[in-house]
Amino acid sequence: MSGAEFVPLSLPPLLIGILAAIACALPGNFLLLRRQALIGDAISHVVLPGIVVAFLVTGVVATGPMMLGAAGAAVLAVVLIEAVRRLGRIEPGAAMGVVFTAMFAGGVLLLEQSDTSSVHLDVEHALFGNLESLIWLEATGWSSLVDPEALAGLPPELSRIALAALGVLAFTVVFWRPLKISTFDEGFAATQGIPVGLLGISLVIVAAIAAVAAFDAVGSIIVIAMFICPPAAARLMTNRLEAQVGWSVGFAILSAVLGYVLAGYGPLWLGARDAVSAAGMIATVSGLILAAAALFGPHKMRSGAPKDA
Repeated sequence: MSGAEFVPLSLPPLLIGILAAIACALPGNFLLLRRQALIGDAISHVVLPGIVVAFLVTGVVATGPMMLGAAGAAVLAVVLIEAVRRLGRIEPGAAMGVVFTAMFAGGVLLLEQSDTSSVHLDVEHALFGNLESLIWLEATGWSSLVDPEALAGLPPELSRIALAALGVLAFTVVFWRPLKISTFDEGFAATQGIPVGLLGISLVIVAAIAAVAAFDAVGSIIVIAMFICPPAAARLMTNRLEAQVGWSVGFAILSAVLGYVLAGYGPLWLGARDAVSAAGMIATVSGLILAAAALFGPHKMRSGAPKDA
């Protein structure tokens, strides 16, 4: 594929997929070590009804209403989980499963019963995103990367996920030490004056921002996979947190690139005529990487926290 074809057709969706994977993988490391990995799954479920309600109220798919709708859905989810846990006297995990499944199903029903024909918002979009359609129509080749007029026509999803990824990275760098200490020893962190509760809530908020920013472009499947698979695979590769984060980012990038390429060209190589979902293939590749790490990783038999905890 020449630059005249690659830049407008493949570069934007590829970059969006990479940035979405990184934005989810970074907080996913800490959620995994805190035994809260399924929070990423939960977030990807509760944002759907929030986004749908935001669209029904405003009539447009925009970042501001999407964020507010997702935030409102998250607050409602927390209230419902606590109510189910107390009234039903069941464990928190079961309460989470009931609430998040019910909210996601409610979001799907709202989509099916709503007129979303004027915008790209439907059940398939919610699950798989619209990664393949995020092309750069104004681009003519590599020279467009330095052309202000062409750059103005970049898909807005790229700027949104880039800002989210930058924010997640900044949060990770700025709060690295307190995040590391509180993740491995909350009691010691509290004695050092670290606001453990506030930091934990902030981590979930950052994960929610990444999920909402990625949701519109890549759908819930990649969001779920990227919160869990790259960090889990990285956990099997090293004993050090710094290295684990590096491995997870590498696995996230590999999943996005390899998955996107295989989605577009894999079926053709096998003799099929049509490409497959890029989001589905990226999630599949991330799962295969995790499976490979579980089978061949140097720490595949290890359990517990890293040694640098």
